[in-house]
Amino acid sequence: MDLTGNLLEETPADGGLTTGAVARLLGVAPTTLRSWDRRYGIGPAARQDGRHRRWTGADIAALRQMCALTSSGLPPAEAARTVLAGTAGPAEAPRPPHASRASGPLPVGRARQECRGLARAAVRLDAPALDELLTAVLDRYGLPAAWDEVMMPVLHAVGRKWETAGERYIEVEHLLSWHVSGALRGVAAGRAPAPGAGAALLACVPGETHTLALEALAATLTQQGLPVRMFGAAVPAGALEDAVRRTGPGAVVLWAQSRRTASPALVARLDAIEWGVRGARRRPVVCVAGPGWAGRQPPGARHLSGLADAVGALGTL
Repeated sequence: MDLTGNLLEETPADGGLTTGAVARLLGVAPTTLRSWDRRYGIGPAARQDGRHRRWTGADIAALRQMCALTSSGLPPAEAARTVLAGTAGPAEAPRPPHASRASGPLPVGRARQECRGLARAAVRLDAPALDELLTAVLDRYGLPAAWDEVMMPVLHAVGRKWETAGERYIEVEHLLSWHVSGALRGVAAGRAPAPGAGAALLACVPGETHTLALEALAATLTQQGLPVRMFGAAVPAGALEDAVRRTGPGAVVLWAQSRRTASPALVARLDAIEWGVRGARRRPVVCVAGPGWAGRQPPGARHLSGLADAVGALGTL
């Protein structure tokens, strides 16, 4: 799918793409594009009204070459000289000895435009671009759509890539995960939780280190004014039991990424915990989430099939 062509068809015949649109397309921070224009002359051939940048197809082709060269490890100044001299073809990107082993594209498939931009920024290890793109998708789509339709597909693409390439792309996954986590934690609360509302306790089961899906759930619940306690990765069983007794949550959500870590015995232990005065004792609603529970839902537990389902279910407790 020629994403650049599709975007250009949507613009006026006498114009081009704005800097923001190009940044989303290529996964480059707008400040980086302006810097390349100012410092190296890699910019639009014409400006609307003499001031505002409008990028044509030819301009974007030059930017693609610039991105490929810098992703391969070439310093921006040298990459710009190569592009301006016309010595780098569309698929050419000389690889210096220190070049990253993870400079190829990520297989995001037929996903949103922002997925491609985010994937390209991650492969380039472009931290400023990751922050700007993540902020933009959260502002544009909100949670949980930004998670379901942009963040998660790119994270899955990175995961598939390094699983089939040994240790390659691990640095890409770690950087992307760090910035996604930071973006989720930056989501502001929409309102204060209602007095007396039972909190949702979120935790990964023992041995489970994948926390981002729970972080997306915690951010969404917080944004909707629902009380939440996020305990993160690999919480020991005894610690989980103690936390349930001490906080008296309305619900407990246990995340398991793999069948190896999913523990029906832990669900039963948490489901049996009671608190409160005699005659009015309560138990938490135990929920399970994540691919590790697929096909093995423990008795008495509620299975949460996705972020929207989890938010809806917990909001009614």
